[in-house]
Amino acid sequence: MSNNDKHNMSRRHFLKVAGGTAVASSAIIAACSDKNTQDGGAISAADVPKDKMTYRTNPNSGDRVSLLGYGMMRLPVEGGGSGRENKDAPIDQELVNKEIDFALEHGVNYIDTSPAYCQGKSEKATGIALHRHPRDKYYIATKLSNFDPSTWSFESGKEMFFNSLKELQVDYVDYMLLHGVGMGEDGVEEFNQRYMDNGLLDWLVEQKEAGKIRNLGFSYHGDIAVFDNLLKWHDEGEYHWDFVQIELNYLDWKHAKEINERNTNAEYLYGELKKRDIPAIIMEPLLGGRLANVPDAIVADMKRRDPNGSVASWAFRYAGTPDGVLTVLSGMTYMDHLMENIKTYSPLKPISAEENKFLEKIADKLVALQTIPCNDCKYCMPCPYGLDIPAIFVHYNKCIKEGNLVRDEKDSDYKRARKAFLVGYDYSVPKLRQANHCIGCGHCVRHCPQRIEIPKELAKIDEFVEKLKLSDKKD
Repeated sequence: MSNNDKHNMSRRHFLKVAGGTAVASSAIIAACSDKNTQDGGAISAADVPKDKMTYRTNPNSGDRVSLLGYGMMRLPVEGGGSGRENKDAPIDQELVNKEIDFALEHGVNYIDTSPAYCQGKSEKATGIALHRHPRDKYYIATKLSNFDPSTWSFESGKEMFFNSLKELQVDYVDYMLLHGVGMGEDGVEEFNQRYMDNGLLDWLVEQKEAGKIRNLGFSYHGDIAVFDNLLKWHDEGEYHWDFVQIELNYLDWKHAKEINERNTNAEYLYGELKKRDIPAIIMEPLLGGRLANVPDAIVADMKRRDPNGSVASWAFRYAGTPDGVLTVLSGMTYMDHLMENIKTYSPLKPISAEENKFLEKIADKLVALQTIPCNDCKYCMPCPYGLDIPAIFVHYNKCIKEGNLVRDEKDSDYKRARKAFLVGYDYSVPKLRQANHCIGCGHCVRHCPQRIEIPKELAKIDEFVEKLKLSDKKD
């Protein structure tokens, strides 16, 4: 197989090939596996139009931005997979270059990265790929990702900013974000320590005035007091936000707070931005892949309504429909995902009123599944005690989706579901990294954008696992 063939091999095809070498327990493991596919079927470059991309205009800068934004947080690595899955593998720069070339050629012009993405390797890879193109052909977005308290000084923040310019090989950033505001137990206090007490926000405003930043905004996670306060500053003229990045999808529109009481419904977030004519950048349109991997019955309903559309396309169309949305970010590892998403927005077919009602009903069904709202972002990692927190949550959620979380021993399907869960758990998560090793230190909680009470959820999963093991011994 040539290098190009390997680079273009999708994970879906890889799993088909690899599946032939692992027959034992394959049916059980597959039932709880992480497909992480957009279910788009075969698509070729010839199917993707070059001149049909939908664009939105930023009223603050006049930028004509592609509705699809390229998120550089899941870059492909040598040997296959993404930098999130294989942390030690080098970025596959050749493939990144090819995907960026394809994206720009087909109308995508908003590229989003961060010093935190791909274990700190994303900005450099992004810079190498983009530097091969004229600077006026793309808008680059990056972030001040000063999450760690050791980076909360003015000097550290300034160093991080100028290092971003260096890695990206640019003299200015088109879109600069205060990264992940509202995270932590006390979002207001943390925001003040990260940006206000050290004078860093005022310095960023100075960089905007000096032309180093064209648009200044923030990405919001969690504490609504921070969001409301920043918009209050905007109203009073203390700080002007050129854009704000929020999580928006058909599940979070009305159910984000229901899923996790510390979150805020997207309906409110978008509404507050719309009132002020602040463009919204959308993150997590697929909820870390969960809305591309819905239960089979829902897939069937979607296919009946739109036989040619993928499950993921419903979520992308939904996220792109509101007119206050400037761009919708997607972290695309594989070329087939990039092609499918470009096709979805070339041009956008807005969600109709009837389709919106259909998706509202689907959202109600997904909430009833009571999955853990983990997006597999891996911000909680590494765990100081070695747990693979995202893998535990992904397996648990997938088993809920596939009906392998039967709790009642009297249920006729209990034995099969129990075996599927336990075998799949050991296959997906090494024993030394499973939930029973959590000591409840809480180190992970403050890093979670979804504000999940991670130790509490791990304890719940461990209790369930122990119950299954005891039941297994009885048999």
